[in-house]
Amino acid sequence: MFNHIMVGTNDIEKAKTFYSAVLGTLGLAGDPIEHTADSGHKRLFYAHNGGTLCVSEPINGKPATFANGGTIGFRCSSAEQVKAFHDAGVAHGGTTDEDPPGLRESSMGAMYLSYVRDPDGNKLCAIHRPD
Repeated sequence: MFNHIMVGTNDIEKAKTFYSAVLGTLGLAGDPIEHTADSGHKRLFYAHNGGTLCVSEPINGKPATFANGGTIGFRCSSAEQVKAFHDAGVAHGGTTDEDPPGLRESSMGAMYLSYVRDPDGNKLCAIHRPD
């Protein structure tokens, strides 16, 4: 369904450190594609399994802000990967959001979840649904 998701950043180098670490836990190896637009703003492109996560300095020159109520979810292959995603995020400038990583039971079934905010406040979720 999605081609790409783009989030804004106020510090492209800090964002690169953060996203390279958390996405590395999902098997994304190597550096992102770095691009400077004709307007001069810098962007990072992380491509994986047909989708792309873009991190960009805002094109309008105003500060980047996060979406209130917005969350970007990343599918994980195990509970351990959910925790590794969270821990890499916190170790690289992010902050824990909501409860600590772990199993959650709800009307939607059992799932392992972790929530972390990137250095600019964007909310990320790592999720694994056990069989």
